[in-house]
Amino acid sequence: MITKVMYAVLLLVICSSCVSTQKAVYLDNISDTMMTRKMDNLELVLQKNDLLSITVSSPNPVATQIFNTPNTVGKEASAPGYLIGQDGRIDFPLLGSVPAAGLTKKQLTDTIAAKLSEGKLLANPVVTVRYLNFKVTVLGEVAHPTVINVPDEKLSLLEALGLAGDMTIYAKRNNVMVIREEEGVRIVRRLNLNSKELFTSPYYYLKSNDIVYVEPNKARISSSSNLRIWLPMVMSALSVAAVIFYRVSR
Repeated sequence: MITKVMYAVLLLVICSSCVSTQKAVYLDNISDTMMTRKMDNLELVLQKNDLLSITVSSPNPVATQIFNTPNTVGKEASAPGYLIGQDGRIDFPLLGSVPAAGLTKKQLTDTIAAKLSEGKLLANPVVTVRYLNFKVTVLGEVAHPTVINVPDEKLSLLEALGLAGDMTIYAKRNNVMVIREEEGVRIVRRLNLNSKELFTSPYYYLKSNDIVYVEPNKARISSSSNLRIWLPMVMSALSVAAVIFYRVSR
């Protein structure tokens, strides 16, 4: 009888740990296809606290040198770059305070180049703006929750999950959360990675400081329940009882 009980408990453990393979795959039931999407809103908008690298070149390297002198944020020499302050502006050599927040990189590039030309500080200046603190955070049911630094300033949701070691078998692939803050407003969007609509979502490509949270499914929650905590103790007790019963009945 004890043996039967042990088999029943073992069967319960096996059944409770089963996960549907249909829920564990990406982009289920999507055939070969070609999807196009508008490239609107892919240009990143600069925000307060963004750290930028700004380089300037021109036919006159001597006159250009002052604009490429390493700039430091505050008193920390280990943090070079131009920090967009709470007023949405940066301090640029000879130009002084320049508006930056709310502009795209191209718009800021054009603004600085125009000011340099109009002020007759440089002829034919070429300005390059890049992020120094483009990062994305991935949390939840992934192999390695991490903060990802993105030097090329372009990262898709699938790439971010790959860099975090992929989602675990316990992840909800139909309910992945992306948290984004724009112009002081925090936006939360849930994406279904089993749907082809993922590729046309404006949240497929991540932006700087986005947070990706992968929610655990019921199997993960039940695995940490009281049942899983007590089962090993119950199994051990039944094993001891079975040994004792066997020896007494001989």
